[in-house]
Amino acid sequence: MQGILSIQSHVSYGHAGNSSAVFPMQRMGFEVWPIHTVQFSNHTQYQQGWKGSVFAANHIREVVDGLSNIGALEGCRAVLTGYQGSAEQCAAIAEIVEQTRLANPSALYVCDPVMGAPDKGCIVADGVAEHLLTKLMPMADVIVPNQFELSQFVDMEVKTLDDAISACRKALTMGPKIVLVKHLYCLSDNEFSMMLAVGDKCYLAQRPQLDFDKALVGVGDLISAVFTAGLLKGWSASRAFKHCNEAVYGVVKQTKFADEWELQTVTAQNEFIEPTEQFVLREC
Repeated sequence: MQGILSIQSHVSYGHAGNSSAVFPMQRMGFEVWPIHTVQFSNHTQYQQGWKGSVFAANHIREVVDGLSNIGALEGCRAVLTGYQGSAEQCAAIAEIVEQTRLANPSALYVCDPVMGAPDKGCIVADGVAEHLLTKLMPMADVIVPNQFELSQFVDMEVKTLDDAISACRKALTMGPKIVLVKHLYCLSDNEFSMMLAVGDKCYLAQRPQLDFDKALVGVGDLISAVFTAGLLKGWSASRAFKHCNEAVYGVVKQTKFADEWELQTVTAQNEFIEPTEQFVLREC
């Protein structure tokens, strides 16, 4: 059996981390093997708080070793990582990626380098950002940073479209083969902007920016997952990017229509197969 190893946070209620990423990849036709870095009752933006805990790095290693024992890693087509709960987990991830590549040299490593979003209640532990910047991002085939995470990786400010293009091109010289900037917020207040860099091409995707009373959680995890699934379908990076932009917008739009702030991933699931709206992909 072939599948995707998804190592991210998990919430029991709502959609963030693996609970945002796993079902869309399944809906797009892939087996997914989720491993949780943390398990919380709900995401951390709830005023009432949350319950749960961070898993030990050795717990993650043990689960992967169990998969290795049954030969699953030989069929692992991609490792997708998101929120890491400790620096020790980051070190374990690096080992797991290398272990997977030994079992299947064609496996992709897609790194969503979550470095924290205090406005959403997302705080990363000491040492996580350093491990992401110095080890995990350089060893990844694909990185999916936001504007801030990209600027940290390439050590330059990103304030304009030209800055973003330069930063993406620099990132491509530092290890990754594909860069998807999941939120390029310097460009517009009215449109949600993303950028793709692959080879010598850069593409800009934009869609309407819908306003919510509280910032949505899990959108970045959804972007990483849908893009990964598109790549594994054999689509070009630009086609996977366009589909990702349109499918994720469909989910966000359905969430707005439902007057919710938890992503309506299940209700809007057909968006992952056939998005209801299309947007022009612009080559920069």
